[in-house]
Amino acid sequence: MPAAPTKDADPSGKALEDLLALLDLEQLEDNLYRGNSPKEGWQRVYGGQVLGQALVAAVRTISEPRPVHSLHAYFLLAGDPKIPIIYEVERTRDGGSFSTRRIKAIQHGRTMFAMSASFHKHEDGYEHQAQMPSVPPPEDLPSAATLMTKLLDRLPENMRSYWQRERPFDMRPVDISRYLTREKTTPVQHVWIKANGRLPDDLSLHQCMLAYASDFTLLDTALIAHGKLLFDQDIQLASLDHALWFHRPFRADEWLLYTQDSPNANGARGLCRGSIFSREGHLIATVAQEGLIRRRESAYMIK
Repeated sequence: MPAAPTKDADPSGKALEDLLALLDLEQLEDNLYRGNSPKEGWQRVYGGQVLGQALVAAVRTISEPRPVHSLHAYFLLAGDPKIPIIYEVERTRDGGSFSTRRIKAIQHGRTMFAMSASFHKHEDGYEHQAQMPSVPPPEDLPSAATLMTKLLDRLPENMRSYWQRERPFDMRPVDISRYLTREKTTPVQHVWIKANGRLPDDLSLHQCMLAYASDFTLLDTALIAHGKLLFDQDIQLASLDHALWFHRPFRADEWLLYTQDSPNANGARGLCRGSIFSREGHLIATVAQEGLIRRRESAYMIK
């Protein structure tokens, strides 16, 4: 793990192949791994990449079938995409039911990311869950390519460039009106997501893929309340921490509804939450993140 997509993968799935290669860490020593970053497209390392790679490193130290059930991470320094990231795993505990790992991501001799992850063997127990929102299915929504054809001239240049780029996940927002207006509205959004190709039958791989994707649009949700967009030049955005709980098995190559809201923004920080549902309405994961939202005129780099 990770492995290449199976033969029925989408023929345009080069971006998915690149992501799987990105998650295929090189083992340097026991508990020590090295990961790389894409060399173009980002001025700093995308937070979801570090989440996914750190989880891969942790998974590789688990010797028995124990899926990850939660992770809690802090983004400490902006990642440098020009050099590799070293992941150091501490095997904190292996109990009868749970295993705990602590992971540090290191660049330039400094810890730029820290994460704890807990793994739990399957057990039966009580069950309940939140209800999935009623939204149009992904087939009724335009793909990114269709959106570009219809909206290209109405989007900012930097947003056009982002949406035109081939990506490892198909993303279909339920409501695109926020991209076309600066109206301040309730900070809630729903996005269907799915890997752009068939993946191997490996739950750990699907969890690492979802960890990668869980950072895509989450902090952006807080901006809806202020009529701002992710690519606006007068704001500085950065993920500060990220928590992810896995509830049920799922496939990242099948449609998942990522429903998001932002209950608070204050002190140059915004809090965002997400619930991820399978197509059948099963709650498969819950996400929370606080991020930096700074007005650019007073912005400075985190040190």
